[in-house]
Amino acid sequence: MSGLRDLLIGRNVLPSELLSVKFARSGGPGGQNVNKVASKVDLRLDLEGAVPILGETAVARIKDKLAARLDKLGQLLVTSSEHRDQPRNIEAASARMEALLVGAMLKPKRRIATKPSRGSQERRLAEKKIRSDTKKGRGDLKD
Repeated sequence: MSGLRDLLIGRNVLPSELLSVKFARSGGPGGQNVNKVASKVDLRLDLEGAVPILGETAVARIKDKLAARLDKLGQLLVTSSEHRDQPRNIEAASARMEALLVGAMLKPKRRIATKPSRGSQERRLAEKKIRSDTKKGRGDLKD
């Protein structure tokens, strides 16, 4: 397809052969252009073909995080209809696909368990004591 480019995902390059593109008429304002020109882009990535390049674990992470964007065949789907011409929509869809893939492949940081310092614990308890005394002073004085 004309206009398709390879996707750069980190250090990996996904060839444009793994991408398929379809065009449709876009909605919204634009006058006769909307009714005549198929400028909406429907870009799909074959994730099974991307396994040798990205690796099994990365593709599994992508499928997990982007499950709502997968079609029945397991292909990742991105659409773009923000521009009035096909080449700009192809570029916008490609950029969005790259951003989604990079974001989905990020490994979450492992949380290192910490405990509050002795000083912070003492400050917290002192503030609680002050607040407690404030509230005790508001009640009825029936003793």
